[in-house]
This record gives sequence, C-alpha cells and structure tokens, in this order.
Amino acid sequence: MNPSIYDTALDMNAANYAALTPLSFVERTAAIYPEYTAVVYGDVRRTWGETYARICKFASALSKRGITKNDTVSIISANLPEMFEAHFAVPMAGAVLNTINTRLDAEAIAFILAHAEAKVLLVDPEFSEVAERALHMSGLEDVVVIDIEDSTFDGGKRVGSKTYAELLAEGDADFVWTPPNSEWDAISLNYTSGTTGNPKGVVYHHRGAALNALSNITTWGMAQHSRYLWTLPMFHCNGWCFPWTIAANAGVCVCLRAVRAEPIFQLIRDEKVTHFCGAPIVLNMLANSPDELKDFSHEVKVMTAGASPPAAVIAKMEAMGVEVTHVYGLTETYGPSVVCAWKDVWNDESADRKATLKARQGVKNVALDGLMVADPETLEPVPSDGKTMGEIFMRGNNVMKGYLKNPSATQKSFNGGWFASGDLGVMHPDGYIELKDRSKDIIISGGENISSIEVEDVLYKHPAVMEAAVVAKPDEKWGETPCAFVDLKPNAEATAEDIIEYCRQNMARFKVPKTVIFGPLPKTSTGKIQKFVLRDRAKSEG
Repeated sequence: MNPSIYDTALDMNAANYAALTPLSFVERTAAIYPEYTAVVYGDVRRTWGETYARICKFASALSKRGITKNDTVSIISANLPEMFEAHFAVPMAGAVLNTINTRLDAEAIAFILAHAEAKVLLVDPEFSEVAERALHMSGLEDVVVIDIEDSTFDGGKRVGSKTYAELLAEGDADFVWTPPNSEWDAISLNYTSGTTGNPKGVVYHHRGAALNALSNITTWGMAQHSRYLWTLPMFHCNGWCFPWTIAANAGVCVCLRAVRAEPIFQLIRDEKVTHFCGAPIVLNMLANSPDELKDFSHEVKVMTAGASPPAAVIAKMEAMGVEVTHVYGLTETYGPSVVCAWKDVWNDESADRKATLKARQGVKNVALDGLMVADPETLEPVPSDGKTMGEIFMRGNNVMKGYLKNPSATQKSFNGGWFASGDLGVMHPDGYIELKDRSKDIIISGGENISSIEVEDVLYKHPAVMEAAVVAKPDEKWGETPCAFVDLKPNAEATAEDIIEYCRQNMARFKVPKTVIFGPLPKTSTGKIQKFVLRDRAKSEG
C-alpha cells in the first residue's frame, strides 16, 4: 500500500511538537504575569516572578548536587510555599517528586524512603522528629536532608545539613532547565494510603499531570487568576494536580498549615478565596461550624471527593453559599478523573433533589478516555438502569504509568485495557455513574446487597448525627447485617433506638442497621474513615 499523502514528509520535529509537561505552565505565567501574586502564606506574599526565580534556584541547586533524571526527591511538609515550589523545581532538575503523607508513622515513612530510593529529603519542622526516626530506620545512606524553616511554627528541630534558604543560595535564578525528552517520563511518585500491608508507589508521567491539571480548570470553569485555598493536602495525589493547575491559571496559592474551620473561613473572607478542595469530612466540619464564622459574601466553590459526600452535607454547604462540585478518582488516576457535571435543567429541582444529584460521581473529565461500570470478570458493561452493580473501570492519559517496582500489582490493576478501580457502582440511564461501595465494603444480608454508602447517606440526614459509617456485622441468621457507627454533634442526644427508627422511616427494612454504636470514628492518614477497624469492632460486639 502506498503511503498516504498525509504521511509523506510531514514528520514530527522541534518546530511542531513538544512533550506535554506542566512545567511549561509556570514558565509561561511568570513571563506574562511576573508582578501578579502567586503565593500567600501568613506575612509571605510572593509574585509569580519571585516564585519562578526561587523554583529555578531550587532546580539549579539540585542539579549542582548531582540530582538528575529519575532520581527521587522526597518531601514531608504541610501546605507551605516550599511544597508548592517543589512541584516544579524537582522535575525541572529531571528528578521525580515524592510527596509523603504527613500523618504516617516513622515505620511507614521509612518504607517509602527506602522503596523510592530517595536521594534528597526536605523536612518541614513540624515533622522533623518523625522524619529523623524514619531516616534511621530506612537503611539509606547519603540522603541529603534539607530543613524547611517556617517562622509561623513554634517547634521542631534541625535534622538536615542545610536549610531550604541555604539550598536556594546555591542555585542560579537564570537556570536553564530542559523539558522532558518524553512526556511519558515520570514526574512524581505517590504512595497509596494502604489499609493493609505496605503502600504501593503510584508513578505519574508529565503527560497525565499536564492534562489533568488543565482538566481541573475546564471541570470547574475556573476564571483566570482564581484564588485557591490549600485545604487539600499537596501530598495527596499531588494535591489533585492543583499546583500545576494554579500555575496554568495564573492564580493565587493561599497556603494553610492546619485545616481548621476558623482559619479557613478567615482566609476565604480576607484573601477573597474563590476555590478550595476537601474531603466530605472537611465539608462536614465547615457546614457544622458556628454561623458567626461564615461571614463571607463573595462566590466560593468547593470540589469534594475521597468518599461519597452525603447529600445532606452538600445541601448544608450550598445553603451557606458554597457551590459544591463532586468529583471522583483514585491515586492511580491523578486524583479526580470523574466529575458530576452539572446540567441547567436540574436548577429547578428542589434543594434535596439537587443535593442527591450532586452526590453521584458522574461522567469522565476531559482528560479521561473511557469510563464504564462492568462485570469484573467479563468486562461486559452493566445495564444503565441505576440498579445493577458492577466494578468501575477507567482508561486514558490520566491513568498512572503503574506501581513502582511492583509488576504483578501493575498487571493485576490493568484488566483488558482498563484500570480496575476496585470500586462498585451503578450506571444511571443518563450516563452518570454512582459509587455504591468499595468491593470489600458491600454488605450481603440474606442474599441481598446493601450499599453502606446508601445507609450512611440517610444517617447523615438525622439532625443529631455529625459523622456516620456503616459496616457488615456477622449474623448467624442473615450472614451479615448493617452495623452503624455514629458520632453525634456537640450537645446533641439520640439513642440507638432513635437512629434505628429514623432509618426504618427512610429506607427499605432489610437495609436498616441492626446495631448502632456511638463514639468518635477512627480515620486513615488521609482523613478517610477506617472501616477495617470498624469491621473488627463490629465482630467483637455481642
């Protein structure tokens, strides 16, 4: 066959092709808007020009120290300006950024450092002691440790050979960095939270990071120069790619060390924050905060994911003037890759109905190529009836390269050209998916499947309930029955009988919890409720 006229002498070259990378975003923004504010943190206010110069110095200093392509640079830090800068400087040096969960213990951090073969570790003073213990436990030698200094934090100690400021002083502001040779090159390494066994190292590439970062802007309809508050940890899926998003948006990063209601509302008001992200547990905290804190008057948007947000929590957030966008994804999909895209036709629905619609996970974002709910064995899509459950599968440019040094787990996760999420859901007639449970969290009672999320959604509507989680409790007659763990609002009162009766009035009888246990709920290092702990407690209950 003769070659097509479109394939003849029309080759890829330096003039018509460049590898996709989010590093180009910060270079462009610094060149066009050097005088615009880039970062706010306490008394620190830096422009994009100043921030880019610091990033270049950081990358230059790493290069001078011999850090090169595919070397791992780890960082354990709160949402500080230095953490934001690392998202650009580390890959500018050709290295791979490994942001470590700040809530892990020394043993888990030691495993990550050793598994990632870290060459450099940057340490926030708040985590200096756990980082020092982890380094001793890791068995690594010659790791360069850099201390991040923070005048707003009282505590911590020096554990490194240099401070961050001293490291920058080694670098050149006019450092000429080289884009990746291939957009498939690794840009970052994120470890799953892992409720059992060691966490898996998820490898992102430049192409996926760039596309998902831009998709965030499209998904949210972000206006240029949006003001973004860092309530979501940057260690979590690289902050859902938002460090790169804010650079592309030429926006403002409003940094925040601790996620508490008072400083969040204060920054929203004083810094005119337009956007922030958070897990449903953060939204629940804000929604139940004292009314006197909620004294902002401008438009604010929040993006939520991590677990299905109860419709009642969404309704409360929107009632106080915060527009909620619900997204869904995993560490393996660069954070959010599915969005509950809103349709104008739903605007006339009741507040409760709108909240229920928004609680669905939705449709693929613009970076995701494929999304389906299917039988995990045959990959046959389930009927779009909103009832038949199957596993959620994704594929596209915002799916990980794979798991670091774990080919068997990588192969297992990629099933027939799809990424298997391990989440169970349904497909609605309008093409929107709805998550029903993790496969291990589904409750099978008397042969009937019960979605713990469905039961939790009802519990959150009870006026006395602050937090709720439902797990399976072994039962001689039914095999399993729903067991509800409930944490009440301050000064609220309710008995187990009250909760059970409320459920009877709002759901099918077979789904009603047979047991209710009160008290604070255990959470993972990323703020998710630890259902495996609750399952063990449910088994031990008489």
